[in-house]
Amino acid sequence: MSIEAKLAELGVTLPEAPAPAANYVPYVVAGDMVYVSGQISADEGGLITGTLGDDMEVEAGQAAAKRCAIALLAQLKAACGGDLERLVRVVKLGAFVNSTADFTQQPQVVNGASDFLVAALGDAGRHARSAVSSPSLPLGVAVEIDAVFQIK
Repeated sequence: MSIEAKLAELGVTLPEAPAPAANYVPYVVAGDMVYVSGQISADEGGLITGTLGDDMEVEAGQAAAKRCAIALLAQLKAACGGDLERLVRVVKLGAFVNSTADFTQQPQVVNGASDFLVAALGDAGRHARSAVSSPSLPLGVAVEIDAVFQIK
């Protein structure tokens, strides 16, 4: 099954790749690697904001992380000229969770992205990752995730 077909089966339609918000590029292709800049949590309704451990629960944080993963795939698709079948694997995610000093469930929040990528991509979605706390993120978003992909 193609990646696009699997996404459709999961009820996911990739949005257009978001434009960068400052003086950087959304992705860099270097050889067979694609480095995607941090994607912030947003959906059709706008930014997904909040602070884990304060005004946001883990489940809502997981949904925000999933939206970051969807944006990462949109950037990957753009980097691959629209052909997601060029993906070999997700190599690494770097995740930042807007959370209070005493919140310790960042890995569970980022599972929202990791679980989605494995569901959508199978073994090619398994990756290394980091999941760290941040006292604040751009525009007050709940989650920001960057990624490294291998392509052919």
